[in-house]
Amino acid sequence: MADPTSRPASHEARRPLSPHLQIYRPMLTMTMSITHRITGAGLYLGTLLLAWWLIAAATDAKSFAVVNDLLGSWFGRLVLFGFTWALFTHMMGGIRHFVQDTGRGMGHPEREYLAQMVLVGGVVLTILVWIVGYMVR
Repeated sequence: MADPTSRPASHEARRPLSPHLQIYRPMLTMTMSITHRITGAGLYLGTLLLAWWLIAAATDAKSFAVVNDLLGSWFGRLVLFGFTWALFTHMMGGIRHFVQDTGRGMGHPEREYLAQMVLVGGVVLTILVWIVGYMVR
């Protein structure tokens, strides 16, 4: 009696191969979708920094000064700039997904325009916020 879990060799040869990253050509829509996931994860870390700053502000002046000095350094500002970019890029990606969930923007030129909107919009909004922040400061 044959083993019921074994398959004939001919079955293995006919089985379709699953697509993998080596056969996909990188496209802007794919890149922005991956970026949406990465920025979502990055926002967790940025939210921890925000919570740390708020807790230090509620604790005492010395704790607040330590966090403020760190976030005010060139490295801290670079991290905050990255957090701002992640926030706006993730927001724009969410708007893109919302539009596509309604069934719009799925055609060839619209898909690319929405992906470009996410890329450009995230950068432009980040720069605008930082310019306004420095002007108010």
